[in-house]
Amino acid sequence: MRLLAWLAVLLAGCAVPPEGLVASTAAYQEHRVMVPVEGERIFTRLCLPPAGATDALVLINHGTPARADLRSSVAPAACSSEAVRWFLARGHAVGLPLRRGYGENGGPYIEGNVCGQSDYVRSGRESARDVAAALAWLAARPDVPRLPAIVVGNSTGGLAAVALAAFNPPHVAALVSMAGGRGGWYQNIPHMNCEPDRLVEAMGQFGKTARLPMLWVYTNNDTFFGPALAGRMHAAFTEAGGEARLERLGSWGRAERVHEIGAKLTRVALVLGHRFLDLKHTDIHTHIVSFSLSLSLSLSLSLSLARS
Repeated sequence: MRLLAWLAVLLAGCAVPPEGLVASTAAYQEHRVMVPVEGERIFTRLCLPPAGATDALVLINHGTPARADLRSSVAPAACSSEAVRWFLARGHAVGLPLRRGYGENGGPYIEGNVCGQSDYVRSGRESARDVAAALAWLAARPDVPRLPAIVVGNSTGGLAAVALAAFNPPHVAALVSMAGGRGGWYQNIPHMNCEPDRLVEAMGQFGKTARLPMLWVYTNNDTFFGPALAGRMHAAFTEAGGEARLERLGSWGRAERVHEIGAKLTRVALVLGHRFLDLKHTDIHTHIVSFSLSLSLSLSLSLSLARS
């Protein structure tokens, strides 16, 4: 009997937390949502303002650690994180999906690549599959407003946003890629990229069909995707027909940390993202140029974060 009791306690400690409301504070309500994807279910954190969401869903997508052994520790940003709180304060619902192969989801790292045989189109589409599933699942909830969403991604999450744009999903207003790409810090070496020409080609492939407006943001001292590579990716995407405004930020913060703090750099895109949503009843294409004007305003608020 003691052995059975001990096993019961052990299994309870290993059990996956239940879905539903898991936290309610003065600043947010946190829901645990399991989204079906390709026969699996991925953990997605949904954050709502305490009085309920009144504005559109914002879907924020994580990046990938340079070291493979750290993928199991990846988790979506908390509802209390700055980027999430910024949107919650403005009435948005915020979704944070954890893609297949990361963190508690476990399973095969389906979006991964083997350098020498890189297929960044396939990788991006696999990531986008998870993002699209989370977007559709959350948008169907009664506590998420039926308004055009904005998709934000950092690093490989940014590549996922670009790949998703190629499918032109309905009910998405625009997408933001923060230092988007894949294959940076190859063999854990700064400024070393795995087959960057193939990454550029993938951006061109996505650009052939992408017609939703995008904002791409890169810093000059990003050691994953530097200015030259960022420029080549953007040129390939736009010359193929994609619509994306490239914002190049100067060197700021400590070079070795610029990419890893991409979640903080998302602050640069927050004002822009909010304006995307504000234009949900207008022609967003006629306003996209004005979005960059708010960059200098949000950047001044971000500098202290980059130095932290």
